[in-house]
Amino acid sequence: MKTSKTLILGLVTVASFGFSTQAQTKKANENSLLWEISGNGLARPSYLYGTLHLMCERDFAIQEKVKKAFDKSTKLALELDFDDPSELKAMQEMGESKVALSTLLTPEDYKKLDILLKEKVGAGVSQFEHTTLISLMSLIMIKSLDCPPKVYELEFFQMAQKRKMEILGLEKLAVQIAAMDASFPPHEMVEQLRNYDKKYFDLLTQTYKSEDLKAIYELVNDPKFMDEKSKPVMLDNRNSNWLKDMPAMMKNESVFFAVGAAHLPGKKGVIQLLQKAGYTVQPVIN
Repeated sequence: MKTSKTLILGLVTVASFGFSTQAQTKKANENSLLWEISGNGLARPSYLYGTLHLMCERDFAIQEKVKKAFDKSTKLALELDFDDPSELKAMQEMGESKVALSTLLTPEDYKKLDILLKEKVGAGVSQFEHTTLISLMSLIMIKSLDCPPKVYELEFFQMAQKRKMEILGLEKLAVQIAAMDASFPPHEMVEQLRNYDKKYFDLLTQTYKSEDLKAIYELVNDPKFMDEKSKPVMLDNRNSNWLKDMPAMMKNESVFFAVGAAHLPGKKGVIQLLQKAGYTVQPVIN
């Protein structure tokens, strides 16, 4: 249970925050969260699935097409390797800050955070003096859901464990935290925390269930969540780094890649980057 809670908090941390031919350009606009990767010397097809890092249990479902793709795969690749003890330790240590919030923040921001936490969590900032802002973001997100949470990555991780599949990570937690820190300095992070409420998560869940990648991309890239400074750090650069490792991972085996859905679409999204690298990437509709 403790491990599950640790994984959920680690995943929520990054919850914040795609063409070789004309035919592939058209397919990139079709609504699907699941895409098949083939060609370019691959021995077997691999799969790319866009997740929502946090949602209500009542809205959670793994479609039959996704289960079939997962069953055909021999490895699971997530943004983080939850099978790596060093990563689990990093997640456990992520919540505690050596710098007190009263030192990190200006008096004005400290007061804003105090009011915000009392409103959304029911406890003042003094009770979280040595908690990182990233962990407070995770806490506020979970509280804003107002329901038992479910996490796709955790479900896939548990499914892979049952099948004794090898689990891979596309990056380290330290990379994700560095991206968050670079995108949202303390003052901006306090402002960000205001944006997460039940209305936002209801809209995000509804949009996600439609499998409309373009709409998901636009929602995540709303200026109040992602600006021209943070988008390259939070999305584009990470996508590009993943593409350096994905070819070797899937060259001889079928890999099920599960990453945040906002990483899939766009000119610098994973779908288009794979296509530009010579792969055929097609939506799996049924």
